[in-house]
Amino acid sequence: MSSHALPHEAAREYPVHVHVEPQLRGRNRLTTAFRIFLAIPHLLLVGGPLAFFFSWSSTSQGGMRWDLGTGGALGAVAAVCAVISWFAILFTRRHPAGLWSLSAYYLRWRVRAVAYTALLRDEYPPFGDGAYPVRLELPRPTHPRDLLTVVFRILLAVPHILAVWVLGIGWALTTVVAWFAILFTGDYPAALYDFGVGVLRWSTRVEAYILLLRDEYPPFTLA
Repeated sequence: MSSHALPHEAAREYPVHVHVEPQLRGRNRLTTAFRIFLAIPHLLLVGGPLAFFFSWSSTSQGGMRWDLGTGGALGAVAAVCAVISWFAILFTRRHPAGLWSLSAYYLRWRVRAVAYTALLRDEYPPFGDGAYPVRLELPRPTHPRDLLTVVFRILLAVPHILAVWVLGIGWALTTVVAWFAILFTGDYPAALYDFGVGVLRWSTRVEAYILLLRDEYPPFTLA
C-alpha cells in the first residue's frame, strides 16, 4: 500500500471490508423501539459497539485507569486466542489455523450483531454464521507474519484505539438521534447512517488488527 495513498484509496486497498446494504426508509418502528432488549442475547455473546477497545474511567482515588471492555463470552475467547496466537507467531511466524478461524468467526458474528444493535439494519441477525445484509470480508493472511508489528501490536494500535473511542461517543449520540428519528418518521437520516457505517468499518478494521487477524496497519478513515 502506497504511503501517499489518500484515505479512501487506502481503505479500498485494505484487506478487511465491512459491507452494509443501506436501509434508510420504511424502518420497523416496533423493533427499533425495543432494539436494545432484542439485541441482549447477541450482546451477551459477542458484545456491543466498540466493546473490544480500551476506555478510561475514574478511580476511587481520583486517578484514571484504562479498562478493556467486554466483547461478550465469545469475545473473551477471541482475546485468549489472540494471546496464544501472539506467542505462536513469535516462535513460528504462523497463526494457528484453528485460532485464526475462531477469532474471525467471532468478528463476523460481531459485525452483524453490532449493525443490528446500532439500528443499521432491522433484520434479526443469525446466531453464528448465516446470510445477512451486513457482511465482513476478512481474508486469511497467506504470507509469513510480521514479527515486529506483532510484538508491539497493542502499542501500535493505541492511536486507533483513541480515535475509535472518540468516534464511538459520537456514534452513540447519533444513534440516539436516529432512534428518535425512526420512531417519529420511519426513516434513518442519511448523514447519520453513513457516519455509523463508517465507524463500524473503522472499528472492525482495528479490532481485526488487535486480534492479529491481519498485519497491515489500518487506515485512519471512515471510508
